[in-house]
Amino acid sequence: MPYFDAASSLPPHPVARQALLAAFDDGWADPSRLHREGRRARMLLDAARETAAEAVGCRPDELTFTSSGTRALHTGMAGALAGRARAGRHLLVSAVEHSAVLHAAEAHRAAGGTVAEIGVDRGGLVAPADVAAALAAGPAAALVCVQSANHEVGTRQPVADIAEIGRAAGVPLLVDAAQSLPWGPVAGAWSLLAASAHKWGGPGGVGLLAVRKGVRFAPASPVDERESGRAPGFENIPAVVAAAASLRAFRAEAGAEAARLAALVDRIRERVPRLVPDVEVVGEAAHRLPHVVTFSCLHVDGEALLHALDRAGFAVSSGSSCTSSTLTPSHVLRAMGVLSEGNVRVSLPPGTTEEDVERFLAVLPEAVAGVRAQLTPPTVTGGAGRAGGAAEPAGTGTFTVDSLGKRCPVPVIELAGAIGRVAVGGVVTVLADDAAARLDIPAWCTMRGQEYLGESPHGDGPGTAYRVRRLV
Repeated sequence: MPYFDAASSLPPHPVARQALLAAFDDGWADPSRLHREGRRARMLLDAARETAAEAVGCRPDELTFTSSGTRALHTGMAGALAGRARAGRHLLVSAVEHSAVLHAAEAHRAAGGTVAEIGVDRGGLVAPADVAAALAAGPAAALVCVQSANHEVGTRQPVADIAEIGRAAGVPLLVDAAQSLPWGPVAGAWSLLAASAHKWGGPGGVGLLAVRKGVRFAPASPVDERESGRAPGFENIPAVVAAAASLRAFRAEAGAEAARLAALVDRIRERVPRLVPDVEVVGEAAHRLPHVVTFSCLHVDGEALLHALDRAGFAVSSGSSCTSSTLTPSHVLRAMGVLSEGNVRVSLPPGTTEEDVERFLAVLPEAVAGVRAQLTPPTVTGGAGRAGGAAEPAGTGTFTVDSLGKRCPVPVIELAGAIGRVAVGGVVTVLADDAAARLDIPAWCTMRGQEYLGESPHGDGPGTAYRVRRLV
């Protein structure tokens, strides 16, 4: 079964397996002890730190091993904010950061700090000028957080330019490099960096946190003497050794593999819109990771599509709101202002073949068509006021669709069925209480060439009224 979810996690790299087993024999002792076994464990830990630091592009004494990438982010953010508390308590984060960063930002706000989000364009790109404007707008910022590449759509961020803006303003930049670090070091004068070993085939439960010398940093209490006080507790040396060894091994093949996978991703980006009607490929076309492509399918339930592809033999993921685990759209897709329904993220692991991609492209149209066929045909009700009155004849000036209590993609499907009930220039109002409608109705208008007039509270009851003018 082709595994196309590499951005979530990779299977253990063969080098990771070998290093882990070898380190179990020699790396079990306390590396802080002076006896022979302790010295042997210390040598393994130091060698792993040097290997990882070389891959990151920092000094070994700037790098800490943590229990996960999430822990690295939380520790890095908390330590940097605490270390710069006298400079200010304002935190800037991009709107498309990983949820681990956004959760830490919420914790900072709950503790009395302030947080501002920096928006992105429809490709998911953070503009350095927007970072500069946010820093100038005040209040005094303590930290800026911008990922090196997005985990849902693959867009690479201009980290070097943003880091330079932060340096000029005297504000450190923390970079979540979980997605990009396997493919190469992060350029620029960043101040803090976090990553996660399972993204490159290392063991789960190992993260990296790099803090440049000179960055004000105050580890959260309680602290101990291990890992510079930034990761208390006994080091998992076998896992750390495996993480460092697999990172080096992945990097050795990254250049050639990136070029090969990028060509396969280009093929998917180009052919999916031709094979499947009403599809929007999202994310930057040029400034992106080599192995990630994301697209959204109009009038498709995302969870059902993932199951259909799984039955066809393909493991993919989704940033769509249409899953059983959440009732809100992906915050990344929402920030980009793109379609969220029927969202599929394909992230190719090293070794993916052309045959795998061709077979995926062969089964995708049938999978999408099957999911669309399962959806209930749109039911619309008429009247210029509240939905539920007698249907008006085609060509009238107004029409109201009651989609209250219905989840995506039903409100958009019902809008599509209703738009023909009004004359050109007429207005369809959709009543919906699904948060995804706020994103998907404007996106549908863009794809269909209709005019989105905006939203307003539903005066007669719950939900929101979305108004669309028919142009074609």
